[in-house]
Amino acid sequence: MEHRVISIGCEYGSGGPAVGKLIAEDLGIEYYDRDLIDQIIERTGVSQQLLDMADAGIDVKGRNRSLSNTAAPTKYTNLTDRVVYIQTQVVKKLAERSSCVIIGRCADYILRDRKDCLNIFIYAPEEVRIQTVREVKGCTEEAARKLIQENDAMNHARYKQMTGTYRGDRHNRHMLIDSSYLGIEGTAKYIESLIALK
Repeated sequence: MEHRVISIGCEYGSGGPAVGKLIAEDLGIEYYDRDLIDQIIERTGVSQQLLDMADAGIDVKGRNRSLSNTAAPTKYTNLTDRVVYIQTQVVKKLAERSSCVIIGRCADYILRDRKDCLNIFIYAPEEVRIQTVREVKGCTEEAARKLIQENDAMNHARYKQMTGTYRGDRHNRHMLIDSSYLGIEGTAKYIESLIALK
């Protein structure tokens, strides 16, 4: 397979990471989810707390800081800008290094100029998402609903902050798909068929 990057944005509880992992396994390419990308970012000296605050769309003010070994501006009075910059560089380097699947992290926006990037958004009906979260987290319906609301708000805020647009916007994606229609495996296979056609 020629160099191919698949960015998958998704609603919390819609099975996006599971679909992405299956695609990566089937195609024999790398898989990067939020946790893996955050681990890479943390190695640059950015704390998990700062990552979480940036995720929530919170502007974190701070003293000027330097980023060594970068070609970008080296001083940040807003630490959130530093997190965004580092995340952008990490996603670009992962996409450049090898074919891969990248879950979230605004990869569709960051990689928007790449011709070899397929941008997918996965969603599902609320009742399906609630049931999925209940099964994965072992929680009540009320707790699942709250987790979905909190994660949706956080992800929307982060995407809006980085891109100025909305993460489910069809103009940012090549495909939007309801994972409940074909299930996790079927959705992965359908996306793989699109990749093969391209």
